[in-house]
Amino acid sequence: MWTSSGFAAVEIDATYYRIPSEAAVASMERRTPPAFRFTAKVPGTLTHPPADAGDPPGEDAKTFRERLRPLVAAGKLGALLLQFPNGFRPGPPAERRLEWLRDAFDGLPLVAEFRHREWQSAATMSLLQRLHTGWCNVDEPRFETLLQPSSDVVGDLAYVRFHGRNARTWWKGDAAERYHYTYSAEQLEPWARRVADMASAARETFVFFNNHRFGGAAANAELFAHMLRD
Repeated sequence: MWTSSGFAAVEIDATYYRIPSEAAVASMERRTPPAFRFTAKVPGTLTHPPADAGDPPGEDAKTFRERLRPLVAAGKLGALLLQFPNGFRPGPPAERRLEWLRDAFDGLPLVAEFRHREWQSAATMSLLQRLHTGWCNVDEPRFETLLQPSSDVVGDLAYVRFHGRNARTWWKGDAAERYHYTYSAEQLEPWARRVADMASAARETFVFFNNHRFGGAAANAELFAHMLRD
């Protein structure tokens, strides 16, 4: 559950699993004030097939784009998030997938979240710049193959996602266990400085907490917003 009275934006997670109906999207638009922003995960059918498996189902991309029309028309679509799996690695097939997705959602703001550290390079930033696709900074367990904390901005959108630091359950168990985590103010303090720097370089900045079990995301988002105001 969420309400538009507490936060200025929400990231829609359900769109990764299922393309929503246009009525559902229209309802989201009606229930929120004019300045509210939505970001939405692109369906997993488009981001999670192996990079060398060829193009994803184009009909899914077309349908998803059509269903988002109420948010686009109202100016409330902040970004579409391309969340890729750890097995998605740099190389020609992966670049082709990124190009395909950019073409499929031409004219809409895209942000790419990579889960493997090989993507954390100047070459990736140049690629995303060419494709007019933003970079997603993340906080997650400090495994060797995962991304390190960063404050990179590509284009005019800054984006950050907090996944928690559950190293013990990251590679096993379900998503609820993986993301069940509560950040302390001390852990968030370096990120407050990073986000302030990113916001100075971007037109719009989005920060989302994925540690949603037992309300952890809302509590940490409130704490972080207070830290940013200070």
